[in-house]
Amino acid sequence: MTMTESSKPVVSADVMGLAGELAAERSKPEWQTFNLNLNDEQREVRDWAHEFAASVMRPAASEWDEREETPWPVIQEAAKIGLYGMDASINLFIDPSGLLMPLVQEELFWGDAGIGMSLVGTGLASSAVFSNGTPEQWSEWLPRCYGTADDVRVAAFCSSEPGAGSDVSAIRTKATYDEKTDEWVINGQKAWATNGGIADIHVVVATVDPSLGSRGQAAFVVPKSEVKGLEQGTKLKKHGLRASHTADVFFDNVRIPAANVLGGKEKLDARLAKARENTGTASRGNASMATFEMTRHIVGSQAIGIARAAYEFALDYAKGREQFGRPIIDNQGIAFKLADMAMEIDAARLLVWRAAFMSAALMRGQQPDYRHGEGSMAKLKASEVAVKVTEEAIQILGGNGYTREYPVERMHRDSKIYTIFEGTSEIQRLVISRAISGMRIR
Repeated sequence: MTMTESSKPVVSADVMGLAGELAAERSKPEWQTFNLNLNDEQREVRDWAHEFAASVMRPAASEWDEREETPWPVIQEAAKIGLYGMDASINLFIDPSGLLMPLVQEELFWGDAGIGMSLVGTGLASSAVFSNGTPEQWSEWLPRCYGTADDVRVAAFCSSEPGAGSDVSAIRTKATYDEKTDEWVINGQKAWATNGGIADIHVVVATVDPSLGSRGQAAFVVPKSEVKGLEQGTKLKKHGLRASHTADVFFDNVRIPAANVLGGKEKLDARLAKARENTGTASRGNASMATFEMTRHIVGSQAIGIARAAYEFALDYAKGREQFGRPIIDNQGIAFKLADMAMEIDAARLLVWRAAFMSAALMRGQQPDYRHGEGSMAKLKASEVAVKVTEEAIQILGGNGYTREYPVERMHRDSKIYTIFEGTSEIQRLVISRAISGMRIR
């Protein structure tokens, strides 16, 4: 069938001219900002981490999960190739796109979540030093968090307490300034501390002025090798992440120099004085949300790594496992599960990447603008996807998936904590609902 001249669609010269003008205008660089392609360096770093995860972490995963011990040999291997240490952390952090850190974390946790947490747990403490400390404190404490390739160390961030998890204002660990000795005296108990007790450097959040709630708190560097009164409590036997050390830590009249308060004592005194003058709380919530929002996507990338590992294993299994004379993936009941798993993982990753890009705004000379709790969205979606995907992987493997002979049961155990730590799913929904409504929802 051919078109006659009279039946062809007519495009006016004005429309064509407008289209040409728009095409020329939007060929400028500022219109080329949306791009999901990784650059060469990002791909290289991602592949480097993936190779380590595949060749070193995965073969060791089951052993260290069963032993429930810190995998020091693996940490040392990571340090030797430059994947663990202060330089590695700085390299991944300095990235205007914000993607390097989540890219690497996804690959490490694809390798194994328990070992992965042993590799990245020190980052909680070093990030606190970097975020709150002075340049002099960075130079003094950051190298000691990681040690060297020949003498690797880990560090611990101690914030949560038996009665203070999501509610940070309930922290009871107290830091009292002793003017006579120019020291801080710390007393209290910390719970669920990654690397707690086995680390030298412990970064401890403590209350200085209880009347100010969370505004009366500060972070202190406590080097275990230089103090008395810091003791490890019970090492927790966990459902998942069993290759990562988690324990209670007790502080009994622990004395540290006044200079060990992050940011310096003068800055702390000024902040406390301002908080006492200003009894309003409106700005406090926004500042707190912004702080947590900037790191939640990193936790989300870990959950995605676990989910992706379980999905890939289940996909390969479904293509190779035969029932009734054909691969089980030939059945829609299995194929549709895998389709949903792939879709949910990709959706979660896009939320993580968006939040990662937003978190790097300062490196691009901009201010982060989390209007709708985007960081919490990323962490919430990724954590719940990880739990669902790993559960479906077990279902696809059937009885095999329920045994320790196959890794998906370990992945399922590892995934559950992501709906709990770094802010429970309920807390994430609270943050998002407050952000979108502008109301103090309880």
